[in-house]
Amino acid sequence: MKNIVYITLLLFAFTVQAQQQNDDCQLTIETTEEGDEIKSTKDYLMYEKVFGDTSQFLFFSLTNSAGTPLLNFQLLSKSKGFTPQVCLNQNSRIFIQLTNNKIVTLISAVEEQCSALVYDTNEKNNLRILTGTFLFTKGNFEDLEKSAVSFIRVQYATESVDYPIKKELTSETSGTVYQPETYFINHLKCLE
Repeated sequence: MKNIVYITLLLFAFTVQAQQQNDDCQLTIETTEEGDEIKSTKDYLMYEKVFGDTSQFLFFSLTNSAGTPLLNFQLLSKSKGFTPQVCLNQNSRIFIQLTNNKIVTLISAVEEQCSALVYDTNEKNNLRILTGTFLFTKGNFEDLEKSAVSFIRVQYATESVDYPIKKELTSETSGTVYQPETYFINHLKCLE
């Protein structure tokens, strides 16, 4: 009887772990006209700041486009008042500081992209949405797969902004729990 309970618990643990790994690797797969597959992970909340009527959210997702790994970046700003425009250009970078004190640099793959202004009539908010794509440099994958993220700095076209990364982030707006510190450790394997 003791062995049956032990085996049941062991199987349950494997099932939970397999489900967790599958949740990390939920992919959208598109096929281009050339027949190449583009695999993308779903958006993942890396940073959230809510202060009064103003909110800011930083999302990452990963894409494998014909064998090239890419980081998809999205910054969403929401406010009842004015939200300033933010732009990325060819000189933009994402600097990721790891817990082992290494700094990984990702290079912008866009010429110039500025945040679009959208008005939400339901909640009467001004929304700014900035999207961009960043390239990994040689050797970045190994460091990101092994060490957790502690800090992110985004070099926009006109300024640099720092985003401290939490081990666990419970979204104030959705209530969903995220682990941004281990995002790359858990999700880079999805691009293989």
